[in-house]
Amino acid sequence: METTLVLLKPSCVQRQLIGEIVNRFERRGLRISGMKMMQLNEDILRQHYAHLVDRPFFPGLAKSMMASPIVAMALTGVEAVQVVRDMTGFTNARKADAGTIRGDYAMSNQQNIVHASDSIENAAIELARFFRPEEIFDYHSAVEAFLYGAGEMG
Repeated sequence: METTLVLLKPSCVQRQLIGEIVNRFERRGLRISGMKMMQLNEDILRQHYAHLVDRPFFPGLAKSMMASPIVAMALTGVEAVQVVRDMTGFTNARKADAGTIRGDYAMSNQQNIVHASDSIENAAIELARFFRPEEIFDYHSAVEAFLYGAGEMG
């Protein structure tokens, strides 16, 4: 099982899509291991987007990510990082396939509803940035036997 980070961005919160997006992840079979609403600040955004801080668009990105609270989620499942990435679609929502979260709910490269960790390694780093260890819960769901075949859960 893997755990990955998803941030429901201000574009999701302001458009009142939180429940819709959470529902999609749960219907897919991902387990919510942690979830909280929080207001981001420039310090955490400089850490989270360290690879973009020197880009000319960073101030606009930071402003948009601080426009309202976000919802941070830890999602757990078999190959969760890739499953979530596939569900979210391309970063530029105009290029995202219909049926993906961005393809169904967004039209922007920046206002694209969600952030999703792009690797197992980055998921661990990002989860530690947004959650304290005691805020992520390891439990077994009664439906797991109906989500995965014998031996798939590792």
